[in-house]
Amino acid sequence: MRRPPTLKTTEIFASVQGEGLRQGEPTIFVRLSGCNRRCSFCDTKKAWRGGRETPVEKIVEEVLLLRRGFPAAWVCLTGGEPLAQDVGPLVRRLHGEGLKVQVETNGTFPPDPAADWITVSPKPPDYDFHPGFLKRAREVKLVVCRTLTPDAVRTVRRAFPPAVPLILQPQSNAPWSRKKALKILTDASRSGLSGIRVSVQLHKIYGLR
Repeated sequence: MRRPPTLKTTEIFASVQGEGLRQGEPTIFVRLSGCNRRCSFCDTKKAWRGGRETPVEKIVEEVLLLRRGFPAAWVCLTGGEPLAQDVGPLVRRLHGEGLKVQVETNGTFPPDPAADWITVSPKPPDYDFHPGFLKRAREVKLVVCRTLTPDAVRTVRRAFPPAVPLILQPQSNAPWSRKKALKILTDASRSGLSGIRVSVQLHKIYGLR
């Protein structure tokens, strides 16, 4: 008998999407374990390793239970790096329950073809990503860390179609990072580079997970 699909998970919880173009929408988060990047500025280091091997059916059960008290149309698969695991069976089951699925990824693994919304966030030092995201990404997000350069922003911005916005997200909403994000945006606009915006982590402002 074939073994039911499982995924290593760190946590499953209901909150509000605090980042990107879906900011402010009720969302159920499935945080998967394991990451191939492990950036120094990561704010979810607890998801780098470990996690519990959870059957996909159990994950769906937990999502549906959370929905009873926090109605949400979206489920966000995040990490860690969710695409380091085969999320296809989970995406299909969530669709079967009438839910839409967002995937937040660093872009180093091929995109899941069934996801409704893909947020790709290339990471330093190379900011490289799988070419499949050029047609699948709905938004591109860059964390404004100490090492982010205007050249890196320019390179990533020019790689993606003009209709796909590039979002500069301050590192943990830190004042120095917000200031740097605004300067990058201003300089990019003056140089004629469009399709860039600044943002914040809304969930941290509201004190949410």
